Amino acid sequence: MRKSGSIRSSCPPKLLVEIHLREDSRGRLSSFYANGHAGWEDDGRDVVCAAVSALLQSAWFGLTDVAHVEVTASRTKGSLELSWPESARDDVAARAIVETAARSVERIAQQFPKNVRVTRARNDG
Repeated sequence: MRKSGSIRSSCPPKLLVEIHLREDSRGRLSSFYANGHAGWEDDGRDVVCAAVSALLQSAWFGLTDVAHVEVTASRTKGSLELSWPESARDDVAARAIVETAARSVERIAQQFPKNVRVTRARNDG
């Protein structure tokens, strides 16, 4: 159960982590973008946020250091964007890494639907 915490701003923050998974025209994951805060607990104590963050950052680490894929990435407080080249999308290790992360955050979204939203969209263009 979510514990209440003080909100120090007159405008409460958006309390939802949104994760957008993008697939290419062949249905292969090509990028993800995550933004927000789950709001399950105060900032710094939110295990839902921490789980999502750990999974997505692990995917980044796995792609670069295990599968040796050059990624395009951007991380700021509360957001993470990661994409990988088409040449890596058929690589077995890269696919396993990103699909595991995607399915894991989808599972978290099922368990915490008020705190995490995941969408998958295909780029058919």
